[in-house]
Amino acid sequence: MSVGDVVAPADSSDALRARPAGFLHDTAAIAGRALRGVPRDLEGVFPPVLIAIFFFVVNVATLSKLTTAADPNFDYKAFQMPTAILLGVTGVSRAPALVLDVQDGYLDRLLMTPIRRLAILLGHMVADIVVAMALTLPILALGFAIGVRFETGVVGIAAFIALAALWSLAFTGFGYSIALKTGNPAAVNSSFLLFFPFLFLTSSYVPREALSGWLDTVASLNPVTYLLEGLRSLVMMGWDWTALGQALLAIVLLGTVSMTLCFGALRGRTKRG
Repeated sequence: MSVGDVVAPADSSDALRARPAGFLHDTAAIAGRALRGVPRDLEGVFPPVLIAIFFFVVNVATLSKLTTAADPNFDYKAFQMPTAILLGVTGVSRAPALVLDVQDGYLDRLLMTPIRRLAILLGHMVADIVVAMALTLPILALGFAIGVRFETGVVGIAAFIALAALWSLAFTGFGYSIALKTGNPAAVNSSFLLFFPFLFLTSSYVPREALSGWLDTVASLNPVTYLLEGLRSLVMMGWDWTALGQALLAIVLLGTVSMTLCFGALRGRTKRG
């Protein structure tokens, strides 16, 4: 072959480039990867459920007779189940896995691809919803085994699971914001501690009318109070749309704060990269 026969390199504009696959595809791909990682990270999933079941059993055994003595028709088992559910699903997310992606550079490499930045977080959150819904099942099974029945039937059970999953999703924003901001696994794991004041400064163990003084005032400002009342209405009362609306509003308010922090941290991480 002569010098004149040498083929010139192709124009760079003709080079193969990765093309965006679509927002839904990106989200599904991230969610699928996050869910595949759950079996390798069971220590981040089982302990919250075991703790929730432990407190459920202990609280019912400790306080059930006391509440029944005050009101023979009061079902303390049904009253306690929403508290156990919130203990089981709050703070459980794939944020620790995202921290590992930050530490090993995978997130930086991912940001160099055409994948939508928003899909990175939304994919993880889709996985979180699936995990949260799954975590409610053993607690519900225990409740059914000890005699809890839903006044709203099967549809009420589905609504109960959906509310719990939405609350879990709203709370995950704090974990993701810490993960993206610090890249520190210990800081992410401690984000669950944010929930404790919310849980205990409310009607988690006794009805709200039994609270008095400053605790009653704080509980009236606590979004968890309204979430618990909405969940309990599905179990104990029937379709109380006022209680359910207040529960959804509490989730929206918390989610607005947490997601603002979360997506702000993602923008900061993207600019940094």
